[in-house]
Amino acid sequence: MTTSAELLTDHFGRVDELVHDVTAGLSDADLARRPDAAAGAGNPIGWLVWHLLRVQDDHVAEAFGTGQVWTDDGWAGRFGLDLDPGDTGFGHSDQQVDAVRTTADLLVGYGEAVHARTVSHLGTLTDDDLSRILPPTHGAGVSLGERLVSVLGDDLQHAGQAAYLRGLFGI
Repeated sequence: MTTSAELLTDHFGRVDELVHDVTAGLSDADLARRPDAAAGAGNPIGWLVWHLLRVQDDHVAEAFGTGQVWTDDGWAGRFGLDLDPGDTGFGHSDQQVDAVRTTADLLVGYGEAVHARTVSHLGTLTDDDLSRILPPTHGAGVSLGERLVSVLGDDLQHAGQAAYLRGLFGI
């Protein structure tokens, strides 16, 4: 019998695979390219992947009452972005999106670290844990299970957007 934790672990593993697939072989310029370069519009692949990883790291850490890989393991310093360490990309202006410049290696490394921490947390879960109501940071009455599914949905949407851009750009 498959447990809920095993299903969640499988799905977060798919996110990790998508991060690897969508960034494989991309140059720094590829990662920074916007869909409408002339207008400076749309989020680039690098930002989309960085954002989905930051959201996963932030939300999973909060749900389990732990620190984030971003700050605890020094990834904020490795990326060297001129952003608040708590920034996950929500509400970014075009200038802030443009400031997120990175490499495929950094994204994959951070993604692997976030995935490992997520899997570690999931390994402690029982089905009963998923009904635990979280502190109201992102809404009142949200259960751990709802939060994890929400993070998965957000991650998969952004990974899909990044994969679409890769295809659109022919890279």
